[in-house]
Amino acid sequence: ICYIINKMWKIVFYKKDNLEEPVRNFIVNLPSKERAKVVQEIENIRSEGIYLGLPFVKKLVGREYKGLWELRVRFGSNYIRIIYFLHTKKNFVLLHGFKKKTNRTPKRELEIAKRRMIEYKNRRR
Repeated sequence: ICYIINKMWKIVFYKKDNLEEPVRNFIVNLPSKERAKVVQEIENIRSEGIYLGLPFVKKLVGREYKGLWELRVRFGSNYIRIIYFLHTKKNFVLLHGFKKKTNRTPKRELEIAKRRMIEYKNRRR
């Protein structure tokens, strides 16, 4: 007897108190070609999970951002980032999406993701 084990990870969109999903809204409002590439990379996270590495995903550095990762999508001169974290063994939560033009990720964007991660964890207690 052969058993097929589903190795897929689950992708969860962070929801605000008003049930708005900021990352889903960000993705939906991207131009169609950029949106398609971002969706493909999210599917890669779903299938590869924690084993997907650079250049597609990168662990954020700094103690204050412990547990946060960024999905890295380059489209021409645009750098699209989606910050997420692993909530349980198989659940990734997409927290914040944005475009950037420089190598450094703006602290403001990191703080939004960090705040949302804390809120998400607190709601699950």
